[in-house]
Amino acid sequence: MFQRLIDGMNAQDPNFLDRLLYPNFIENDPQPSVEPGIEGMRQMMGMFFSAFPDLKVTINQLVAEEDLVVGHMTTEGTQTGEFMGMPATGKKISITEMHMVRIANGKAVEHWGLANAMAMMQQLGVIPEQ
Repeated sequence: MFQRLIDGMNAQDPNFLDRLLYPNFIENDPQPSVEPGIEGMRQMMGMFFSAFPDLKVTINQLVAEEDLVVGHMTTEGTQTGEFMGMPATGKKISITEMHMVRIANGKAVEHWGLANAMAMMQQLGVIPEQ
């Protein structure tokens, strides 16, 4: 199921969230100014797909226990569109992320996530590299 979420992202499939998330899906780490639940995930994915049309997520490692799956991923792409109010830079990003999903009956019920946003902002030139 976790792999199908990543496959949907990589395919930039506009319907993968409807197929793979429960209607009452809970996002525990929402992005600023993004609605909660599936609609917020749809907004966030649209923002990423628009800003990084070559977005590619690679699963480096998965760990599963009972109804939880944790993935360590690498996310890469080139910012050719506006992203969070930032004009296109044409720069490439490569960041690591950790995501945990609670699954019930083959669908994601709840999500927690952590991405290296500092590295992404440095790679886009928004903040200086140390």
